Amino acid sequence: MTTPPTPFDLARAAFLAACRLDVETPKPGNVSVASEGHGMTAAQFVASAQAAVGPLFAHGAPVGKRILEAVARTREVAGCNTNLGIVLLVAPLAAALDELDERVGDARAAQHWRAATERVLARLTVDDARDAYRAIALANPGGLGEAPEQSVHTAPTVDLRAAMQLAAHRDSIARQYANGFADIFETGLAAVDDMPAEAPRLVTLNVFLAFLARHPDSHIVRKHGMALAQSVTLAARAQHARWRAAARETAGHDALRDLHAWDTELKSRGINPGTSADLTVATLFVAGRLAPQGWVCAPPARGDET
Repeated sequence: MTTPPTPFDLARAAFLAACRLDVETPKPGNVSVASEGHGMTAAQFVASAQAAVGPLFAHGAPVGKRILEAVARTREVAGCNTNLGIVLLVAPLAAALDELDERVGDARAAQHWRAATERVLARLTVDDARDAYRAIALANPGGLGEAPEQSVHTAPTVDLRAAMQLAAHRDSIARQYANGFADIFETGLAAVDDMPAEAPRLVTLNVFLAFLARHPDSHIVRKHGMALAQSVTLAARAQHARWRAAARETAGHDALRDLHAWDTELKSRGINPGTSADLTVATLFVAGRLAPQGWVCAPPARGDET
């Protein structure tokens, strides 16, 4: 007799499936199996997910410890920063599941999870901030720069949520700590629901473009400045509108060609919408855990092309 998966097993599987879809789906400017770039490969991202999953889902562990251990293990297998943003986003969401196992499957599961995440954020400590700062230093993300208050280059004196709130106006990942992951539970899940569940790569691309079209990508801002990031956002809005109009039609190849051409252009200029990809992975993880037998934990359907 096969033992049914535990809630813990389902959470880990949803995370790994989300990370797999991230690199299986070609997304403009991002590393994928079909289009590598920025000095990184899809294999590094897959290895990073496998390395990070244990620490991220360590039952009862503090959020800061989950972040630090996940980044440390990632560094060992990838040798570079492949998933800092993903880890920062998933750690509080995973911690919230510790108190929700029996309620994730009911009709109000997303509301329960969002409320539990808010409780986790409210309990964050200075120790969590210290561990997160150490993780950020270890990952050494490009273009981080200095901040006027609670810089990651100095020891924090406030809890992790307070530190993130200071950066929320300029960083979309920090904004999730400030607003209770509203972008994930609202923008992200709405984009999931906007595409057929049997086409997970279409879902992934729709979520990514929705985030990229909504706010200037924080990674682009850090590396290239706000003006260029805003121009990418404007381009994403046009690309997203055209792609969505064609996505459900068999004659949508022109829109796909446009996205592939935009991918080549962005990579040639060293532009990587990495934060939008991080938000996408976090959204896919939440969607997959809310519906563990659904699209995110299943192989791509036949004809699910991007």
